[in-house]
Amino acid sequence: MVSNPLSLLAGGRWSLAARALALTLATTTSFSGGTALADQPTVTLPESSPFPENVTSTADGTLYVSSISHGGITRAKPGASTAEVWIEPGAFETRSTFGLLADERSGMLWVCSNDASAIGQKGPSQVEGGWVKGFDLATGQGKVSAKLPGAPAICNDFAIGADGSVYATNTMAAQILRLKPGATELESWLVDDTLKGGVDGIAFGEDGNLYVNTFLSGELFQIGVKDGAPGKVTKLKTSRPLKNPDGIRPVNGGFLMVEGDGPLDFVTVSGDVANIETLERFKGPTGVTIAGDTVWIAEGQLDHIFDPAKKDLPLPTFQIRATPLVKR
Repeated sequence: MVSNPLSLLAGGRWSLAARALALTLATTTSFSGGTALADQPTVTLPESSPFPENVTSTADGTLYVSSISHGGITRAKPGASTAEVWIEPGAFETRSTFGLLADERSGMLWVCSNDASAIGQKGPSQVEGGWVKGFDLATGQGKVSAKLPGAPAICNDFAIGADGSVYATNTMAAQILRLKPGATELESWLVDDTLKGGVDGIAFGEDGNLYVNTFLSGELFQIGVKDGAPGKVTKLKTSRPLKNPDGIRPVNGGFLMVEGDGPLDFVTVSGDVANIETLERFKGPTGVTIAGDTVWIAEGQLDHIFDPAKKDLPLPTFQIRATPLVKR
């Protein structure tokens, strides 16, 4: 269990952004041990790319993984048991890498890049602020660079709209931003104080509406979407409390979502009620992706960054773990 994260902020030395970011990430460390199936495949991350913040995949099963501490993107080809550095830390003026999403329709890998120095993660560069970065999926070449407006700003995760627009959560501002196809600047799509509990994971549902969770407050919301414009924001009643909900991705019949406390959940929504069914538990999961019949989970294990009792201990190995996709 992590000591009070507010102790990290003593002495008034931290900006508002530092305080919120430290609190957001420190709370991921109150997780239970993993119980993923032992006979399922795993992908081990290189020592140079620890602390994965998210994972995404393409249809052929290739995995892409970010690193909150070291930056860059690692890639594991189908069937590989180890990942290799694909986009070097600091490339294309990136820093610490958070959320990422592969969009094969546009041929782009979308990556959240942030200055995480406020929580002791200096990253591989000196670039300030939060950014949406787009890389060519075929070559890894940087193509798009758009800074989140205002401050503080933390780019956290992505969803892709029906028209190809990229939607990104800004955890620090209860905000969702949009980057239209061909655009070079982000626009503020929605700002709503009901999302101020640390808006994080984001995904479109089968109904065309947008769904987001809030990491700190443990809430789940439905945002109506009509003709590309935001509508009513509805807080969903969850069948059980959520603890640090993080990455969320659509799947037939609902969503798969991880909670920093350990669970991988299957989420179904009916009206304003969300049923939360825990499928398995992992070690501090931070992201989830579906590739064919396999679900892959990023085990961030961020307690080794934020728990004072573990900071001086040898680092564990970092892995992306698999579990079968249950058809429903």
